[in-house]
Amino acid sequence: MMRMDARISILAGHFGSGKTELALNLALRERRVHQKVAIADLDVINPYFRSRDAAAILKENGIELIGPSSRLASSDLPVVSGEIYRVIHDPSYRVIIDAGGEKDGATVLGQYYHEWKDIGAKLMFVLNANRPYVSTLDGIIESIKGIEKAARLPVAGIINNTNLGGATGPEDILKGKILANAAAERLGIPVLATAVSRNLEGIGVFAGREDCLVIDRFMKLPWE
Repeated sequence: MMRMDARISILAGHFGSGKTELALNLALRERRVHQKVAIADLDVINPYFRSRDAAAILKENGIELIGPSSRLASSDLPVVSGEIYRVIHDPSYRVIIDAGGEKDGATVLGQYYHEWKDIGAKLMFVLNANRPYVSTLDGIIESIKGIEKAARLPVAGIINNTNLGGATGPEDILKGKILANAAAERLGIPVLATAVSRNLEGIGVFAGREDCLVIDRFMKLPWE
């Protein structure tokens, strides 16, 4: 079980890493414990939280969504709502930030450097080792270093979210775990958790493991 020990958690990673799915699951977990929870959608490249389904889930569970205004929701302009300042500086909020993919998306995080450094935000790298660029150890290391430089924040740990959507098997998750461990060892950071879809949690290799983060799948891949 992944510990949420930071008030502000930032998820970054390569395109297709599953950051948005994780952000939604983590926000739902936080909502069980904390009255005020917000998701800030800083993914100006692929802002998935604009989707009607995700927004409805958040609303039903009393989770605040910070994102582009409805007037700009269909725009390709990199517009980030000023509302983010309200929640990140209010200590009563737990905030999950869904950053954009790779270095380009992480550049938006760099704009908030002075906020992050003063409030102890935790930047986490989400790994889906089935994505070509981060399917090797060298690729993962390069991706993490690029994100750190753009975001002007160190990556505090890795979340293994290796998957193939609904076709994910245990072997995919375990392959990602091996790569995540190798990258973490080289960088001197921890593997914070391995995400496992709820339909796989009872499989022997995952059952009862404290490092497994059981998630529900809300987002559909384009081909599903």
